[in-house]
Amino acid sequence: MDTMSHALHGSAPLPHLGVIRVEGEDAARFLHGQLTQDFLLLPDGQARLTALCSPKGRMLASFIGVKLSSAEILLVCPQDMLAAMVRRLSMYVLRAKVRLSDATAQWALRGLLGPSVAEVAASSGPAWSAVQQDDARVVFLYPADGTPMALWLAPAGVPLPAQPEVTADRWRWAEVRSGVAWVGAAVTEAYVPQMLNYESIDGVHFKKGCYPGQEVVARSQFRGTLKRRAVLAHAETPLSAGDALFAPEDPDQPAASVVQAARAPGGGWDAIVSGQISAFGGAPLALGAAGGPVVQVAPAPYPLRDDI
Repeated sequence: MDTMSHALHGSAPLPHLGVIRVEGEDAARFLHGQLTQDFLLLPDGQARLTALCSPKGRMLASFIGVKLSSAEILLVCPQDMLAAMVRRLSMYVLRAKVRLSDATAQWALRGLLGPSVAEVAASSGPAWSAVQQDDARVVFLYPADGTPMALWLAPAGVPLPAQPEVTADRWRWAEVRSGVAWVGAAVTEAYVPQMLNYESIDGVHFKKGCYPGQEVVARSQFRGTLKRRAVLAHAETPLSAGDALFAPEDPDQPAASVVQAARAPGGGWDAIVSGQISAFGGAPLALGAAGGPVVQVAPAPYPLRDDI
């Protein structure tokens, strides 16, 4: 499996991501009741990984929420889910004083990799913490094979300090190697948060009040051992989100599925896959059907929390 031996330093365009603006005096309270994170107690200027779930606890989409103030929160999310999420969340506004809109054109969004993170942010911090640089925010992400990653978010027209250019494809690969998966259109409603390790990477707040699917998510966490997790994977053939993976001991039904994938600079494809823990400890998985192309798996690049 390829690693970050290919040095990364610079900024990357992020055409696969968009920005939803949630504004109004009830913005924080509204999102607090809809998403898996506590936006009421989140300090202004800080960020969190979060998700919107169905009543059955399945993740409809994932976001990085940046709380500019209690009356303005930005949600970075996969571009292919943005319009659907604006519509869905707007359905629940009712009498709340809040408005949701596609703000992608009003905000500049770039990815920072390697030394560029410290050069632009002038500091470092744990994942999901954020710092302000003039009109811009820098949100620190989970690293990829030790390579720092961050989002740079600023009003359109605000220039990013000069940095080497990194391709969007290389950024997508770094996302995969970080082990933090986006929930896009190809896998919407396929996983409860724990199947993507979201409780281990601070994507779920278990002490906040109710939100859609909260009972299912809590029950998955506190009743017995979690049986499905996300791991890293590599194949020599192309992988795509939604691909089914099969274990040799059970050729009739998929043991796992691809959540997010990217071409590896050293050859082949790397991916985040979610599946049965029991399928990850033995023989390699197969793509598409038993006997298909070999898919090797490796542990997630961060510790898993089995108990909160």
